[in-house]
Amino acid sequence: MSGTIGQGRIKAVCFDFMGTCLDWHSSIVAILPDRLSETERSRLALEWRQRYFDANTERQATGQPPEDIDITHRRTLHELLSRPEQASVETLFTPEVVDVAVAAWHKQKAWPDVRAAIQSLSERGWEVYVHANGTTRLQLDLVKSSGLRFDMLFSSQLLGVYKPAPEAYNKGLELIKRAPEECVMVAAHAYDLRGARAIGMKTVYVYRWTDDVWEDQAVVRKEHDAYLEDMEGLGDVIEMLGRQC
Repeated sequence: MSGTIGQGRIKAVCFDFMGTCLDWHSSIVAILPDRLSETERSRLALEWRQRYFDANTERQATGQPPEDIDITHRRTLHELLSRPEQASVETLFTPEVVDVAVAAWHKQKAWPDVRAAIQSLSERGWEVYVHANGTTRLQLDLVKSSGLRFDMLFSSQLLGVYKPAPEAYNKGLELIKRAPEECVMVAAHAYDLRGARAIGMKTVYVYRWTDDVWEDQAVVRKEHDAYLEDMEGLGDVIEMLGRQC
């Protein structure tokens, strides 16, 4: 099915990046100490990721500005390893291993369904953006390692605020001169889409097993304009949302 932006009101599609478009889990598990079993490395990676989210939430709640993601990742890894139950694991993380682990977040592959989905959106005439927490340097590195192409990269560093604060979405839309009802937010994070929906954006949830591990997916499925198991049908869904506007 072909389409253009003239067929509906949607003009732009904003993507969360890590988790939604990128398989961060494989990259991190691959560089954690191989003396740990694959199950242990997976669990450690998932806990590290959650601590990063918790740290962002805490900074936002206390009115602090976005922090360099490398600093956050390094601090939260040390916090995770300092727990008593991690005593045997902590010894494996020499300063050199920690450096490699933090740097690994800058090199990730796209999920298999993403490249074709984004290319299809661009070919149909929609603008495609990254709108994600993190730094601009991180996003530049991830675009390079993943091979994905976007019209613009918006980071919390660039916008000066973390999602899901309303200011994060409003500032991004102000810069691209689009109204909320002309834009769709695509993410594998319910908190992100709730923030976007609150300012009037359309929302599409894409399920990724690595993310939203504490969310009730039955609830999430009902909250948004569309719920997808992958991105293969994303273009048709956005076209449908545009016709509904």
